[in-house]
Amino acid sequence: MSLNLRELEVFRAVMEAGGVTAAAEALGMSQPAASKMLRQAEERLGFALFRRENRALVPTPEAHALLPELLGTFAALDGLQRLADALRAGRSGQLSIAAVPVLATALLPRAVQAFRAARPDVLLRLRAMSALEVVNAVADHQADLGVVLGGCGDGRVEVRALPASVVGCALPSRHHLAKRAGLTLAEVAGETVISLGPQQPVGQLVRDAWAAAGLAGRIDIEVSQSSIACALVRAGAGIAVLDGFGLAEAEAQGLATRPLRPRIPLAVTLVAPKGRVPSRLAATFRAAVEASTR
Repeated sequence: MSLNLRELEVFRAVMEAGGVTAAAEALGMSQPAASKMLRQAEERLGFALFRRENRALVPTPEAHALLPELLGTFAALDGLQRLADALRAGRSGQLSIAAVPVLATALLPRAVQAFRAARPDVLLRLRAMSALEVVNAVADHQADLGVVLGGCGDGRVEVRALPASVVGCALPSRHHLAKRAGLTLAEVAGETVISLGPQQPVGQLVRDAWAAAGLAGRIDIEVSQSSIACALVRAGAGIAVLDGFGLAEAEAQGLATRPLRPRIPLAVTLVAPKGRVPSRLAATFRAAVEASTR
């Protein structure tokens, strides 16, 4: 039979104190109770841990052989308790976040910084992928949270709306339309337009807006990421129609940005596993994301 934790504590205390009386005092128990537990430990092990010499307890060779493993066991238990305390307080652990590329670079950095500032021992994994991959990762419990552009009707996840983004245009600072405070759908339709493909919300919203206005606008160059669109605008290939996060990236690269009129809002959605109570870390990071969008 294996030793229980209290018997191990008595064994260690007797080894450290050199006697049962002092060990019992250190453990806050009576001397008879400590002696009984020590005898039980020896009976379970099948050999003596101490022998009495001149009214003193002397550890046997077997006791000395067990001591390093015993100390290692208590060190592991102490580490386990510290980790449990840290997890309970939300200071340690791991968190996996999935996001579409533009949100991974333009929305989440502030939230990550705020989250990590208070929890430096947390390992945070941030992965950029398509919206479909984000939803699949969250639904399959490969990511704790996800953030996508547009809505999400997948029944495998729970959704929470974040403040909407707004579609606008990025163009070279010397472009003739850069002199205007805002651009109309008709003005944009007359230019070479760079935007995300129809499988992504921005591209589809622009197409729908043109169709609703009876305009024959089209996207001339389809890209998969806002960063590619910005590079093409810098090269003079056209003007880009992007969401607000892509426009922030364009401004950081020195491009002019202008609002599109009429206003075209774009949903930003946070997704979480359905029917699963979020961990403390996930709930805290979600709050950090919501705070960063205010």
